[in-house]
Amino acid sequence: MCGILAVLGCADEASLQGKKRARVLELSRRLKHRGPDWSGLRQVGDCYLSHQRLAIIDPASGDQPLYNEDESVVVTVNGEIYNHENLRTHLSAAGHKFRTGSDCEVIAHLYEEHGEGFVDMLDGVFSFVLLDTRHGRFMAARDAIGVTPLYIGWGIDGSVWISSEMKALHDECEHFEIFPPGHLYSSKEGGFTRWYNPPWYDEEAVIPSVRYDPLALRKAFEKAVIKRLMTDVPFGVLLSGGLDSSLVAAVTVRHLAGTKAAKRWGTKLHSFCVGLEGSPDLKAAKEVADHLGTLHHEFHFTVQDGIDAIEDVIYHTETYDVTTIRASTPMFLMSRKIKSLGVKMVISGEGSDEIFGGYLYFHKAPNKEEFHRETCRKIKALHQYDCLRANKATSAWGLEARVPFLDKEFINEAMSIDPEWKMVRPDLGRIEKWVLRKAFDDEENPFLPKHILYRQKEQFSDGVGYSWIDGLKAHAASNVTDKMLSNAKFIFPHNTPTTKEAYYYRMIFERFFPQKPAILTVPGGPSVACSTAKAVEWDAQWSANLDPSGRAALGVHLASYHQSESESESGAQQQNKHAPATIAAGAKKPRTIKATTTPPGVVIEG
Repeated sequence: MCGILAVLGCADEASLQGKKRARVLELSRRLKHRGPDWSGLRQVGDCYLSHQRLAIIDPASGDQPLYNEDESVVVTVNGEIYNHENLRTHLSAAGHKFRTGSDCEVIAHLYEEHGEGFVDMLDGVFSFVLLDTRHGRFMAARDAIGVTPLYIGWGIDGSVWISSEMKALHDECEHFEIFPPGHLYSSKEGGFTRWYNPPWYDEEAVIPSVRYDPLALRKAFEKAVIKRLMTDVPFGVLLSGGLDSSLVAAVTVRHLAGTKAAKRWGTKLHSFCVGLEGSPDLKAAKEVADHLGTLHHEFHFTVQDGIDAIEDVIYHTETYDVTTIRASTPMFLMSRKIKSLGVKMVISGEGSDEIFGGYLYFHKAPNKEEFHRETCRKIKALHQYDCLRANKATSAWGLEARVPFLDKEFINEAMSIDPEWKMVRPDLGRIEKWVLRKAFDDEENPFLPKHILYRQKEQFSDGVGYSWIDGLKAHAASNVTDKMLSNAKFIFPHNTPTTKEAYYYRMIFERFFPQKPAILTVPGGPSVACSTAKAVEWDAQWSANLDPSGRAALGVHLASYHQSESESESGAQQQNKHAPATIAAGAKKPRTIKATTTPPGVVIEG
């Protein structure tokens, strides 16, 4: 992913003297981690479009900003346009001439041909700002789900600022906020318009009623993965050993041989995993990698390594959300290792849990209507959670993460299924994400072994090692006193932290981003095991156990809080004196449950 910064409409004395250009360059450098390969800046009158490039497609000639034939349309883009070759054919037939092989160049020509209404023609993930110099106006847009990050702000001089990350504009804007996913901003219209309007977007709309078709779902996902094999640089997959990442790896292995990437980089897929010594993810990922025959890279970190990186993680992810920071830290550490191997792009499994109700709290959904509405709420919030984590934790080291589960066509297929099929039904042998598992349960040509295909959900921050979260809590407790927490509502009146861990992250965040608009960009509210606030109402006991860890879904999560012997020895006890070896004081130990019936190959742990 690249980094973009646009400053639009700032005709003042400083601009005329060249000081504004110098300031835009200075602020754009704050995004250089996102695009270490090249920098570009175009000034047109009182407007500036800057770009920090991570070269994935056409590294030789695709530098930005990009232009149409007479340079009357200028565009700076962060993203990947997977259908760019088809669009090029259409545009070339209409007489358009291309300067580069960049997939993003089609945006300038589509605007010429179709005006601002072209955005839904793009199949990919993107954030862009487009300047129409002929008519003296601009537009900006963000992809459907918000896979790419984007912020918008307004200066006291009347200027509009748009940036991939908050750090490039928060010092200059009187007000700034998240640029909403699936929207475009038009200076012509003077505000936002939502361009992405799928049937499921309105959670109060009619509940889907399409019968589940496993083959259609499988084909849609395979197509989504194949699109993301478009690359001119070395790549791999993130493999935790859970269902989602394992399916990504399995489909990639199956289809890699026939791609241009394979001709350039070979058919041996690289896979990557991170965890504490002896963690569940490391063990599961190796098993999947051995089965698929990938060239597997296993990275270890200690609790102390993670704690030492927390400030960098908060600076780069621009959040104080507890769930996001817990999961971003291992990903941040792993991304640095991956980049050191010369890899510039990875494919990851984010989004599946939101689409299929994979989080363990979905076991308590009272009916299919509530189940569906919760998936709608979760998908629409992804840009503040898993999309933010996956993008910013990797982009911190100039690594791009692609997410096939969030493909527009795949989401349309998955969200049209009658939610009755998605619900957890132990009496029918259906565990969480059963429709996805069943779609890839091929007896004749199996994608994965049964016990992997039906392995229970393990949240990333848990799977890297249970002592990771326990160690974070202990470290926060050593830095935040009881008195500090008791006064939290006066110090942090908005999204008041209720735990020492949340208080600790908030202190760090506000040191980097002290402005009120920055604080408002982070979501809040009660949550258990990654639920929305609405879903907490499903179980009265949850209100007393509001923790984002999957282990908080008491009676549902099958693994014990107790660490394995190898994890205890090499993880918290040896590397961090603050990390407890057992369950935190006052917490309840979850009971182990068994499903009344289980699909073939399902392993019930405990």
